[in-house]
Amino acid sequence: MIARSIAHRLTELLSFFPAVTLTGARQVGKTTLAKSLTDKYAKPVRYFDLERLEDYQRLSNDPGFFLGQFQDELVIIDEVQRLPELFTELRALIDEHRVPGRFLLLGSASPLLMRKSSESLAGRVAYLTLYPFSLEEIGASKEHLKSHWWRGGFPDSWLAPSEEWSFEWREEFIKTYVERDLPFLGLQTDPIRFRTFLQMLSAQHGNLWNAATFARSLGISGNTVKRYLNFLEASFIALVLRPFHTNIKKRLVKSPKVYFSDSGLLHALLGIRQSKDLPVHPSAGASWEGYVISECLKHLPKGIDPYFFRTSDGAECDLLLVQGNTPLACIEIKLGNVVKPSRGFYNIIEILGTKQNFILTYDSDTWQIRPDISVMSLISFLKKLPELGEQ
Repeated sequence: MIARSIAHRLTELLSFFPAVTLTGARQVGKTTLAKSLTDKYAKPVRYFDLERLEDYQRLSNDPGFFLGQFQDELVIIDEVQRLPELFTELRALIDEHRVPGRFLLLGSASPLLMRKSSESLAGRVAYLTLYPFSLEEIGASKEHLKSHWWRGGFPDSWLAPSEEWSFEWREEFIKTYVERDLPFLGLQTDPIRFRTFLQMLSAQHGNLWNAATFARSLGISGNTVKRYLNFLEASFIALVLRPFHTNIKKRLVKSPKVYFSDSGLLHALLGIRQSKDLPVHPSAGASWEGYVISECLKHLPKGIDPYFFRTSDGAECDLLLVQGNTPLACIEIKLGNVVKPSRGFYNIIEILGTKQNFILTYDSDTWQIRPDISVMSLISFLKKLPELGEQ
C-alpha cells in the first residue's frame, strides 16, 4: 500500500480532538487510510459504512444509544453525509464523554456535510482533506512524472495494470459522478446537460471563469452554472484559483481561473487515451499548468495561500503564494525547458515586491536568471516548497 503523507497528521489530530472529519473526493482512498489505523491505533477501532444498509439502520434508529456503547473505542463512520441528523447526536455523545479520538468521520465533502458538521461540532472537530496520490507519495522521479501527469492520482487510476484500464476507470468514475453522486449531493439536473458542462469546462481548463458564456451555450441561467461549479469545487473535482487583489493603481482581473483538480479526469474528458498523445495535444500546456498548481497545493505549508495575479493589460503570474496578506513568491509555469520570462512577469515581481520567484519547468536543471528568479523543475520545487515560508 502506498503510504499517505497525511497519515501522521491524522493520528496527531485524533490524539487531541474528540472528532476528526476526513474529506475528499470519492474513491480517493479515505476508507483505506482510515482502516489502516485498525492495527496501529492505541485503542480498539470500530468501523461503520452508511452505504451498507445494515450499518445505516443501526445508526439511524437510535444513534445515541447505539454509539454510546463504544465510548472507549475509535468509531469510524464512512459516508457520514448520508445521515446528516447524526451530527447532533455526536455532539451530545462527545459532551457526555469528552476524550480525544472518539470519532473519525469520512465524507465526500458535500456542502451538506460541511455545513452540518460545522454547526453541530464546532470546537469539537478538526478537518483534514485527503487528495489523490501526489507525485511525492508515488515517488517523485522523472520515470513517474509523465505517467502521473497523464493518469492523475486517483488510486485505482494510478495502480491500474495498463493505460487502457486506467483510462476506462476514469471514464466510469465520471459517469458515476454525474449519474449517481451529484443527485445524492443535492444537485438535481439533467445528466446529459451536466456532462456537456464538464466537456466545455475541460476545453476551458485554466482559463478565466465566465459563467455567462457557459449559460448561453447550455441554455440555462448564470446562477445555475455557478451552482454547477460550486458543486464541482465542493466535491474536489474542480480547483478554483482566485485572483489576488492588492492596493495598487493598476486595474486587476477579478474573475477566478478554473482547473480540474485531477489531471487524469481532465484527460479522460479530453479523450487523451494514451500518455504518448499528451505532450502533442493542443491542451497540453494548460493541462501541465493545472497539474503543477495541483501538486503545489497538496504540499503548501500552513499559512500560505494560493492565488494567481493578472493585470487588465495581460501581465500575469500563474501562481502567487501569499503569507498573510504579503505576496511571498511569483511562479510562472512552462511545459518545455526553454525559458524566456515575459516582460509581464518582471513587471508583476516589481509591482508585488516578491523576493523569491520561480519559473517551473518539466525537468530542467536549477539555475538563476537573476538573484530573485530561479529556474527549476517541478520535482526540485516540490522539495523546496515546505521550507518556503520559513525564509
